[in-house]
Amino acid sequence: MRTITFNELRKIKDALPSGSMHRIADELNIEVETVRNFFGGSNFMQGQSVGIHFEPGPDGGLVMIDDTTVLDKAISILEEISNNG
Repeated sequence: MRTITFNELRKIKDALPSGSMHRIADELNIEVETVRNFFGGSNFMQGQSVGIHFEPGPDGGLVMIDDTTVLDKAISILEEISNNG
């Protein structure tokens, strides 16, 4: 389990290049809405729950992440951009 602030999670999402939600979904073989739900979306009709729990508090509150696979993939995309740019 990993805990970060909601604002940190949104910063990661906002730093991702266009198309990253689809890329993450494709590489992890999950629905794109599930990836969006991970980053704070709530479309559970097409996407699934992703094992994150939100606690209100400062800095947008805390996000407890049971499975960091989506987060790890997002961070690897950001590192890839950083190393190529």
